[in-house]
Amino acid sequence: MVKVMGMVGSPRAGGNTQKLVEVALEAAQEAGAATELLTLHDKEMEPCIACDICRETGECAIYDDVPGVLERMVEADAIIIGSPVYFGNVTGQLKILMDRSRPLRREFKLKNKVCGALAVGASRNGGQETTIQAIHHYLLIQDAILVGDGDPLAHYGGAGMGGPVGDTESDDPGLETSRNLGRRVAELARLLER
Repeated sequence: MVKVMGMVGSPRAGGNTQKLVEVALEAAQEAGAATELLTLHDKEMEPCIACDICRETGECAIYDDVPGVLERMVEADAIIIGSPVYFGNVTGQLKILMDRSRPLRREFKLKNKVCGALAVGASRNGGQETTIQAIHHYLLIQDAILVGDGDPLAHYGGAGMGGPVGDTESDDPGLETSRNLGRRVAELARLLER
């Protein structure tokens, strides 16, 4: 059975992004995958200091929660990364993780891993696509396989709208694109497993 990990890049526990990642994971389960939810709000993560030690050793010289998160990413067969929109981009927490994941790229440990992205903005056109593109760019550099939310909508991924916590629960397009993304990620991961 394939394992799909949902990563919540929000600094907030239980917010709108987490809700949509959970919806995507529910759809992945319905498509036959095991799932795991990983949040970044509760992780100690220091920014990269450009020491280049990881380039030589394959391991980061900073001792915090990032190496454990990277290990869980490698263990998963597929990953869905979600972020709220912060000025048209990912959160600082997610960006720290991306910058610190250089050890994964050393041996391309995310190569051929099925991945998707979702984002939540305060308005319908509130930077979701640019945030998803930032996640996609990161995953392409890691040599992962990207999927969107699939037929019938065929967007970049899950795109939700919400300001106050709970808004996404009534955002039908956000819920639908997130469900479709979770299903699509699980389907492709299962096909590749065969």
